[in-house]
Amino acid sequence: MNYRNLGRSGLKVSEISLGSWLTFGQTIDERTAESIIHRAFESGINFFDCANVYAKGKAEQVMGRALKSFARESYVVTTKAFWPVGDGPNDKGLSRKHIMEQVHSSLKRMELDYIDVFYCHRYDKETPLDETLRAIDDCIRQGKILYAGVSEWSAAQLQEAVHIADRYLLDRIVVNQPQYNMLHRDIEEEIMPISERNGISQVVWSPLAQGVLTGKYMEGKIPSGSRASNEEVNTWVKEILNDIMARKVSMLSELAASLDLSLAQLALAWTLRIPNVASTLVGASTPEQIEENAKASSVMLSYEVLNEIESILAI
Repeated sequence: MNYRNLGRSGLKVSEISLGSWLTFGQTIDERTAESIIHRAFESGINFFDCANVYAKGKAEQVMGRALKSFARESYVVTTKAFWPVGDGPNDKGLSRKHIMEQVHSSLKRMELDYIDVFYCHRYDKETPLDETLRAIDDCIRQGKILYAGVSEWSAAQLQEAVHIADRYLLDRIVVNQPQYNMLHRDIEEEIMPISERNGISQVVWSPLAQGVLTGKYMEGKIPSGSRASNEEVNTWVKEILNDIMARKVSMLSELAASLDLSLAQLALAWTLRIPNVASTLVGASTPEQIEENAKASSVMLSYEVLNEIESILAI
């Protein structure tokens, strides 16, 4: 496993990270989740991603219990806040009140003294940005969180956050968590350049396009037990399946096989071709799956292979 610095910070995270969205506390049992986390750690993964709303807090509990097997300094764990956690007017967003309460709640659920990276799960148009950044900075100064991040913010919002942090001498955001994969490349035009200038890394989610870039949905087949077969969580997968051309996936799969790689390993290595991507975030339903995906960190794609991928994606 290779490691990269998270933004303009000294924190080093594994190029492959393990997420918990739609899995821990929801579609897989806790024993399996623990096995997956342990196999990930054994494979060199030190970066574990969660959020307060995943499985209504259960994902944090499952992840926190599983990570207790390891020394606290040996792993990096994240959580997030923004989405509603209740019916009250202050049970959502990025106000000082909500941030402080959710940081405390996450720490309690995960049984931790501090969170390594805290993400603003989306941008809050109803709260002044300086209020949000000051609240996060206070949590950093109190030692409750160590680094600040955001998820799915626009280039303008990222730049505004940097300006405010510099004006008031607050800790800067060091990481953005956007969707990014071979089939969804919006961040290349504006997000990545602005991030690079301001010392902000990307930790990309859905690098396998919700499983489409594993090849398991080729020819329109939906395997039993897959995410697409689960009516509770398959909305995102159905969107991608409706938008993607099966021919591209088939050609990418053939290319991966010629390199003695799985399609998933090819897709993950492709996201890591860009230095601004500190880590590519994957989910897993079995220990074997995360072990195989972790191997993508050691894959170096040649210019010839990258050019061939571009040709396939341009079809």
